[in-house]
Amino acid sequence: MRLRNRTAIVTGAAQGFGYGIAEAFIREGALVAILDINGEAAQRAAEALGPAATAFRCDVADSAEVAQVAEAAIRGLGGLDILVNNAGTTHRNRPMLEVGEEEFDRIFAVNVKSIYLFAKAVIPHFRERGRGVVLNIGSTAGIRPRPGLTWYNASKGAVNLMSKSMAIELAPDKIRVNAIAPVAGDTPLLASFMGEDTPEKRAAFQATIPWGRLSTAQDIANAALFLCSDESEMVTGAVLTVDGGRCI
Repeated sequence: MRLRNRTAIVTGAAQGFGYGIAEAFIREGALVAILDINGEAAQRAAEALGPAATAFRCDVADSAEVAQVAEAAIRGLGGLDILVNNAGTTHRNRPMLEVGEEEFDRIFAVNVKSIYLFAKAVIPHFRERGRGVVLNIGSTAGIRPRPGLTWYNASKGAVNLMSKSMAIELAPDKIRVNAIAPVAGDTPLLASFMGEDTPEKRAAFQATIPWGRLSTAQDIANAALFLCSDESEMVTGAVLTVDGGRCI
């Protein structure tokens, strides 16, 4: 098992990519704290994943809540090896000036500030242990932006670059930091990315991907397994595109 005796926190893990990552980690031997703003959904996910999963309700944009939940999760897991910052949100695909300030602030709070908050909560623990892995879920939107998603694109560009900067600063502490940049997948955010969920919109989105399909939770989980396992010990500061050629 690639993650035997390892422990992980995965945010936004009640569904979508986060659930897929948590499921793969558990299959490979890890204990996983399932964090989600929807506490009931987190509990259902943990029950489905079995005794290796523990559920926590957490608003990743709330500093006090992040500190409290991270401490409880680390205590419950008996220590922490891996942090996956997966939680994310977006605005509906529309002209940039039609996005309200409150919505803009929420996007950057969830997609960007959350990584800062979890770093403050978790990095000291990693430093004490002399090792750790951080995986941030960025996006191809931060590399090859799609029209109508300007503020979301910008937030994911920040995630991609922040991951590289964190990697450089934390390398002396033997803490690796990488990011995955998925192409659009069939997740709850897809309809917002498209503006409306119609067969025509899906076909148009899919047509921009040379491999010919959207990403899946399993695609992202496979990449996450590699980046969070010892197999990638020499990999830090990478932004791995899982995009079927979209960014070429």
